[in-house]
Amino acid sequence: MTCKKSLLTVAILSSLSFAAQAQQADGSQSSTDATNLDTITVVGIRSSLEKSLNTKRDASSHVEAVSAEDIGKLPAKNVADTLRELPGVSISSSSASEGGFDEADRVSLRGTSPSLTQTTVNGHGVGTGDWFVLSQVQTVGRSVSYSLLPSEIVDQVIVHKTSEAKLVEGGAAGSVDIITRKPLNFDKNFTGELSVGAVYADQPDDTKPQIDALLNWKNDAGNFGVLFQPFYEKRSLRRDGQEVVGGYAAVPGTTSVDIDGDGIPETIPSAVSQANPDLVGMLYPNEIGAVLFEQQRERKGATVDIQFKASDTLEFNLNGFYSKLKADNYNRNYMMWASHALGNGATFSNATVKNGVITSGTLNGDGIANVYNGTTYANDGAYGIYDMISRPGASSQTNYITLDADWQATDALGFKFQAGTSEGIGKSPTQNVIETGTQYGSGASWAMNGIGNVIDWSMGDDYGNPASSIPSAGWIFGGQDIEVKDKEDWFSADGEYAWTEGTLASLDFGVRYTDHDRHNDYEIAQGPNWSSNWTDPSAYPTSTGQYPGDFGNDLGGNTPSGIWYYTPEQLAALNAEFANRNYPERFYFSDVYGVKEKNAAAYIQANFQSDRWSGNIGVRYVHTSGDIRYNQALALNSGLPGAVVGSAFGDYLPVKVKNNYGKFLPSANIKFDLTDDLVLRGAASQTLTRPDYSALAGSLSLDDLTHTGSGGNPELKPLVSSNADVSLEWYFMPRGLLAASAFYMKMKDYVDVGGSTVIQYKDQQASFDQGTDVYSNYTVTVPVNTDATVKGIELTYQQPIGEWFGVNANYTYTDGDTDTETPMFGTSKNTYNIAGYFENDAFSARVSYSYRDKFYAGASRATPFYQDDFGVLSASLGYKINDHLSVSLDGLNLNNPKYKYYTDTSAGFLPYSIYSNGRQYYLNLRAKF
Repeated sequence: MTCKKSLLTVAILSSLSFAAQAQQADGSQSSTDATNLDTITVVGIRSSLEKSLNTKRDASSHVEAVSAEDIGKLPAKNVADTLRELPGVSISSSSASEGGFDEADRVSLRGTSPSLTQTTVNGHGVGTGDWFVLSQVQTVGRSVSYSLLPSEIVDQVIVHKTSEAKLVEGGAAGSVDIITRKPLNFDKNFTGELSVGAVYADQPDDTKPQIDALLNWKNDAGNFGVLFQPFYEKRSLRRDGQEVVGGYAAVPGTTSVDIDGDGIPETIPSAVSQANPDLVGMLYPNEIGAVLFEQQRERKGATVDIQFKASDTLEFNLNGFYSKLKADNYNRNYMMWASHALGNGATFSNATVKNGVITSGTLNGDGIANVYNGTTYANDGAYGIYDMISRPGASSQTNYITLDADWQATDALGFKFQAGTSEGIGKSPTQNVIETGTQYGSGASWAMNGIGNVIDWSMGDDYGNPASSIPSAGWIFGGQDIEVKDKEDWFSADGEYAWTEGTLASLDFGVRYTDHDRHNDYEIAQGPNWSSNWTDPSAYPTSTGQYPGDFGNDLGGNTPSGIWYYTPEQLAALNAEFANRNYPERFYFSDVYGVKEKNAAAYIQANFQSDRWSGNIGVRYVHTSGDIRYNQALALNSGLPGAVVGSAFGDYLPVKVKNNYGKFLPSANIKFDLTDDLVLRGAASQTLTRPDYSALAGSLSLDDLTHTGSGGNPELKPLVSSNADVSLEWYFMPRGLLAASAFYMKMKDYVDVGGSTVIQYKDQQASFDQGTDVYSNYTVTVPVNTDATVKGIELTYQQPIGEWFGVNANYTYTDGDTDTETPMFGTSKNTYNIAGYFENDAFSARVSYSYRDKFYAGASRATPFYQDDFGVLSASLGYKINDHLSVSLDGLNLNNPKYKYYTDTSAGFLPYSIYSNGRQYYLNLRAKF
């Protein structure tokens, strides 16, 4: 290891850099008043915590808040990391079945799916993109990728746990509003800030630069200002892991073999059923893989804000944001392929069975001729399989531009107008892939060690020698030219009429219109060019790369090491020579989809105010007009009008479906100041979330082993949740809070997986085995509407200790159930956070630990899987050199958390995957001028 050297590099780089002290607005405000601050001043952890509590206390509904100085002092590199410590907030680092990474990516509230949490920026929606291909075309949710949102852009974040009629619909469980800085809120005419530092990641043992800046100018009159805040952040990522690809299969009693050589396979008793009849039907791991994922992430962009007060009654604001994440990545998975071996003549020399599962076993050598009814036949010899997938050019990005006008027409009547557009893009332009058999060999073995532990396994193979590869037993696959766009245009007009006397304080009213479009219009799924010499072993490189020497050290167990791999450049050359990417033959219609929605909304809300109580009551009406398009796979030569032929993946029919609905969403909030320090809140509302894009028009995902799959359902209804919330908050001292809240959500038309249909589709496995296109019937499940219930409690404690110390802690319990008794996505029963801090005039320190219980994480290849419980330890240190310079050191994932997954089978829960990402250290010097 060169850890010490790399950390020294960080220190040298950072000592040459400057950074700015984070700025923060004085006072407190709700999300709707956040832009009304008069000045921005430099404050510390303690003052910012007090500001956040004031925001919470003064809000008319139940909210949580984090201020910019909080963000500056927290170990947080994006907004999701920032929110990790709030009660009721859960964080995940993946959005599909890619497994956990080292950076938070999705935010969810109160034990629900991230798609049920609405994310807005300055009160408006934002188009989002995903860099991972499965999030682009298979598991496509409504949530926003927070990896595109650096924490440095934030002035304040407000988490709305109860609804109001004037809030944008879309978050059945709540909403997160990210409020950016405004130029007229700074107290000086010119403010400049610069941060240049570096990040060291210990698992890839690499250091990369991090640069952020802020320039703000306003005129002497204080009525015109310009803010420019660019950022450039690069880092290396390496993830070591183990995956059980395809989950668990039953030992086969039969197999399909072309015995007589006529090209038609016959169904015969399997070799294992004859040699080990007692094992037939027992479960075993399908493919156990040693997974190495490496990535270079580069996030760059900027926010710009132009603010102009034309008069005392009229103000304009132009706000723009752009962020792009370059995410080139390379994933290698070297696997023992037990299902293929057992389907082609392998048998067990020994096996241990527990509760219907072969927990340990040794397979006889492959490549041995088999005999059936006096006829000798041979299998193809591939005992293991090796996938290498390089994705150069993978990226995600988001941007928006908005124009706001704030007009105070009279002393009592004011209007706010906003028009804007936002677009998110996720790209996978190229996937260079090779899949090869690994060896003929001397057998393979495995031993399971329980959930949360690596499965020990080995094959009689030279893992470091590419000559052990069998190109003739391999394949070339991978989607090309994927570009998913998520675009929204909107206009809103909001009014407020205020009274100076009486209990009715004001009346809010307004309208909003959005045009939203999420679509992927094209994809080529490459395959082998059969006319090339791709099966010739001599055509492949013999000089290759090799897994890092410390691969898997943090995972434990006994697994292969020193595994060879083709470099990304070699893989690109192989695909250029051997792949077939011709259109329309390789057009992959299943991943092509589109969901276009036109949403119109109108609301009215009455706000009440008295000496010891306040509240609001209102209703929002929402109408959605949806147009959904997808491609339906058909049986060969169906003859249906409009059917498209010519794809290697079968015939298909372009389908368009309309999905229109309207909903009234009432809401009410009430707040009682029982004493000067004790606040009681109550709320009731109905909220709405539209179904995920992949639930409406999702791509077809198939499992060739079980002939099952999953797809979309354009007839889904929106989820409407009836919510109740009550909380008691005791502000027992400055920066001190003891609070308890209870919540209940009754969700009608919750989206669950339930219905099924049978379709004919290309069987990739059989095509692989037989060297020709084979089509089979698949039972495909589709999402359906059902009902669900979520209930829970939240406990919060925050207190300064003496002059310099303080502690924050919270706990959330959530219980979720569906009427079909299937698990709810994302529901962790227990989450908690605890943090301690120290701060004086020169030095600050903060340590935090966040824990999340196990939860249902989705399905991969029709296999349901869960993420096991995990905790994350982070810390930050800061030193103020003088009024212009400060230095900070942030450590993320200091406990090197392992992300563990398990799957639900007929024999109970079994290990599915496990990943380790290592630790990250950020060192910066900040300057202000």
